[in-house]
Amino acid sequence: MSKIEITIEGMTCGHCQMSVTNEIATLEGVKSVSVDHTLGTAIVESDGVSNEQFEEAVTEAGYKAVGFQTIDA
Repeated sequence: MSKIEITIEGMTCGHCQMSVTNEIATLEGVKSVSVDHTLGTAIVESDGVSNEQFEEAVTEAGYKAVGFQTIDA
């Protein structure tokens, strides 16, 4: 299992946060997701999900993923 922090541009409210959370959660292999619109980040635990898949999910929600950082578990 890997843990990644995604930096996201454009989120301004709780609705934004929920939209991103819901899109990322639909990806097969995602175990948990925590999005914070005030920090502009999502912390995701997953198995076998690529950065490209995360980027597509964030884009589908209407925002832009601008950075990915692996977090030591």
